[in-house]
Amino acid sequence: MAPRLQLEKDAWRWAEMVKPEDITHEHIELAYRIAVLACKRGTCRRNCKGNPNCLVGIGEQSWLGEIDENAFHNIDDPNSERRDKNTFVGLTNLGATCYVNTFLQVWFHNLELRRALYRFQNSRAEGHNTDSDYEPRTICEHLQYLFALLQNSNRRYIDPSGLVKALGLDTGQQQDAQEFSKLFLSLLEDTLSKQKDPNLQNVIQQQFCGQFSYVTVCNQCGRESPLPSRFYELELNIQGHRNLTECVTEFLKEEKLEGDNRYYCESCQSKQNATRRIKLQSLPRTLNFQLMRFVFDRQSSHKKKLNTFISFPEVLDMGPFLEGKEEECTYELSAVLIHRGVSAYSGHYIAHVRDAHTNDWYKFNDEEIEKMEGKKLQLGIEEDIAETAKSQTRKPKCSKGYHCSRNAYMLVYKRQTEEIDQTETIFEVPAFLQKLVDQDNKKFEEWYNEMADMRKQSVDKGKAKHEEVKELYELLPTEDGLSYEFVPLEWLKKWLDDSTAIKEIDNSQFLCSHGKLNIALATK
Repeated sequence: MAPRLQLEKDAWRWAEMVKPEDITHEHIELAYRIAVLACKRGTCRRNCKGNPNCLVGIGEQSWLGEIDENAFHNIDDPNSERRDKNTFVGLTNLGATCYVNTFLQVWFHNLELRRALYRFQNSRAEGHNTDSDYEPRTICEHLQYLFALLQNSNRRYIDPSGLVKALGLDTGQQQDAQEFSKLFLSLLEDTLSKQKDPNLQNVIQQQFCGQFSYVTVCNQCGRESPLPSRFYELELNIQGHRNLTECVTEFLKEEKLEGDNRYYCESCQSKQNATRRIKLQSLPRTLNFQLMRFVFDRQSSHKKKLNTFISFPEVLDMGPFLEGKEEECTYELSAVLIHRGVSAYSGHYIAHVRDAHTNDWYKFNDEEIEKMEGKKLQLGIEEDIAETAKSQTRKPKCSKGYHCSRNAYMLVYKRQTEEIDQTETIFEVPAFLQKLVDQDNKKFEEWYNEMADMRKQSVDKGKAKHEEVKELYELLPTEDGLSYEFVPLEWLKKWLDDSTAIKEIDNSQFLCSHGKLNIALATK
């Protein structure tokens, strides 16, 4: 196409030779550039401002090129919301609830706890009418229904907002994950203890509760004073330590009580120098180690995170730490809970959990779930946190059978058993709960079909528009002897974009004072 100035000269070249009374319709068409040849696709990069017959670069490329069905709708593929076969179900992050999601996934994969929750008497769920939505009320009802959905839902992830609301958690503020774990298990224990089934009454104690004693020995008379105590997790100091064994050893080490800290001995009836230590007396089936990553900093009067590397074994022998009783003390690593970030007040929580059925490791990151290659725990990118080069420390080498992390804040070990009964690891959701899951799956399928139908309608409409544009685009350029109309370029662009959203053609802004098309605006 000739440059705009050239088109301007060609349009008015006759004006120097023709008197006003001799102007013909042919001269007018020259001035309005009616006869200028239409630009062919591929010859212009954008619409030629001097040629009213240039129809290039007005949005036609998206309609005349290859058909991309995704361009005909703005609806996400509903298949992306469907759970893939042989995969686990994720949990929606409600704002700052990733720490809740990590614990829920760990507890769901505790098969004994899940089985116990399924036996929880729930008259409301058992008598629920499927004509209405089921709304759990108590913590156990919420957890029971949540576990059933995690096991058999068709959704790729589910919304735990009911449980979070029942717990009174602030979704906009990240809570203390360690405190949440302790309070939740305590609340669950209290609720289950009121059940008639004795297996339910003690399930939390059997799974998570161990016992130790604070034993104080008087140096003067040798009298021992034990103070028994229960624990749901062992809180271990990690500062200055390299591995889990060192942390447990320090937890159980002997402490001297001297000076102002002397012990009042009942036998001696006076304060005496003494020693005090913790004696582990019994261990639960699930052993939780709480690594104290978040500590109070006296200088700043705030909590800070310790990014200390700690190594821990895949198989842990607790025999050397246990007092007196002979029992199975070998444990296997079953979960690692990770806190990514340098601050104690922010960051992100992720759970790595071993599937009890297959022994495969999975990473649970809210809605996203990733299976680890092979059958080994791989922390990988979870160890990449934003730190300045000055504060970074080199990751120590780990021996075979060990893992190393500076972000792990809880380690979960399950007691080893000589033989694993497969019937104990595979069990069905109770019928009354499955009925509720089926009801939710039905709602999901209805939503899925509705979204799929909307996508299809949009695609069909887009294809029809595609054919219409192709046909009309060939008819738009003027031809000799045929009538023509002027259409605003912006209107044409909008029509190509969405023919249902545009209004009728309005040329008023292009008219002169006589109500005719302003020749200076004819190319707009």
